[in-house]
Amino acid sequence: MDRRRLLGAAGLAALAPVLAPKMAQAQDAPRYTVALIPGLTTDAFYITMNRGAQAAADALGVELVFQGAADFNPVTQVPVLDAVIARAPDAILIAPTDTTQLVEPLRRANDAGIPVITVDTFIGNGVYQTGAGDADFPLSYIASDNVLGGRIAARALANAIGGEGQVYVSNVNPGISTTDQREEGFKAAMAEEFPNIEVLETQFNENDANNAASQLQAVFARNPNLRGVFGANLFSAIGAANGVQQAGQTGTIRVVAFDAPQSIVDNIKTGLVDMAIAQHPATIGWYGVASAYAHLTGVAIPVAIGTGFTVIDASNVDDPEVAKFIYSE
Repeated sequence: MDRRRLLGAAGLAALAPVLAPKMAQAQDAPRYTVALIPGLTTDAFYITMNRGAQAAADALGVELVFQGAADFNPVTQVPVLDAVIARAPDAILIAPTDTTQLVEPLRRANDAGIPVITVDTFIGNGVYQTGAGDADFPLSYIASDNVLGGRIAARALANAIGGEGQVYVSNVNPGISTTDQREEGFKAAMAEEFPNIEVLETQFNENDANNAASQLQAVFARNPNLRGVFGANLFSAIGAANGVQQAGQTGTIRVVAFDAPQSIVDNIKTGLVDMAIAQHPATIGWYGVASAYAHLTGVAIPVAIGTGFTVIDASNVDDPEVAKFIYSE
């Protein structure tokens, strides 16, 4: 099993000792309310994140409110955020759906005295509490190292296609911090390490698996030497895999996926998907609530916490230790 723990390990180590006694005292402490606003409510990634957040809330005696929109879109997320601010929770955990469009709405929370922690995605450049820029006011950013994840995806795809041929990235929309970084890491690794692989133009699918499937077939029609695709998030990967199957190119066009719901894992078992990079969303949620609680009880928290990921492929897909990282549906 290839399990990589990324940036922020020191942050996790620093937080754990102070939380242990607070968990023991939680029943006698004031009851705080923490709101978790996901990127969208229907994604297995965020469902799993909420499960981890609830586990921390139960341990710490925190009331957790999970409220979000049904699609990954700042237009629908901002009204949810405004409604949450009006309820005046003690802290907000949020996966911002845009690096710039959520800055001012989140500033309203900060100005109202509500601490903000971003999970999975970030605003600005994701570097907080520096005193510079207009988006450094969140207390912490808790997530995977998405640039490194993109690099690992590139190496896996290059290995699957023998180091030559045409590939492309199936992505969501520009301006989403996590998927932007995964694409960045993927393209950087391809350019630096695999000169015989041509990276075609990125296809943006607006977080729609059907769009991603149609785009795969269109790219293949224009580029009959297409050998691989990197799905930069859950719906991109599912759609790209479906497109490969619909084009009758299973085993010829190779697929590497970011995120690991059961459907992607099933595709690894059938050979339609070569590898999935499973984030640890339950851990992100757990540390989100734990960090909010620590701050509210006077404990300094790290400005960045990395939660790592687990690489799933045919060699370990049936390992029970890996199964715990498959996302809840």
